Amino acid sequence: MSLMNFTSIDFETANKNRDSACSVAVVVIENGRMVDSYNSLIRPPEMFFEEGNIKIHGITPQMVENAPTFVDIWKDLRMYLDNRIVIAHNAFFDMGVLRSCIWKYNLAKPQFKTACTVQIARKVWPQLPNHKLNTLGEFFQIQFKHHDALDDAKVCAKIPLVAGRTVGVDNMDSLLRKIGLEAKIFKS
Repeated sequence: MSLMNFTSIDFETANKNRDSACSVAVVVIENGRMVDSYNSLIRPPEMFFEEGNIKIHGITPQMVENAPTFVDIWKDLRMYLDNRIVIAHNAFFDMGVLRSCIWKYNLAKPQFKTACTVQIARKVWPQLPNHKLNTLGEFFQIQFKHHDALDDAKVCAKIPLVAGRTVGVDNMDSLLRKIGLEAKIFKS
């Protein structure tokens, strides 16, 4: 039985500004199984969408015109993060978006530790040509819509689960220790 317990998170942004989150999803893993998820479009503070971002995720200003703001979803989203290990694929980006949105609206800061699944994948599968999420999805034989926040969060969640089985451990702390990484306290 797997004792893997963590939350995976994925953000999509409207433009290059880190506080321009336009979509977020989380997946909650308890004892190695997905037990809950949360997914929402977000109306960014400025309704400026760069074409390149729209091409990546397909989210347009019209789609988020009546969506909740980050403030509106924060209470719900925070429940999935506090006192957990929160992972993201390229955590530097997603934690930066979260931090910027918290700062933008002067919100209560969550308490959790974070780890990056890109780093986990690099340690466990160094033979892969790269460690992008779509490459890992192919490696795991998962079909998913890349840059859909919920699909990305689900594939991200799969990484430590498969990595744990690959290196022979059944919980996140043991996995990180065995491959020479550590979860870091989220600084907001």
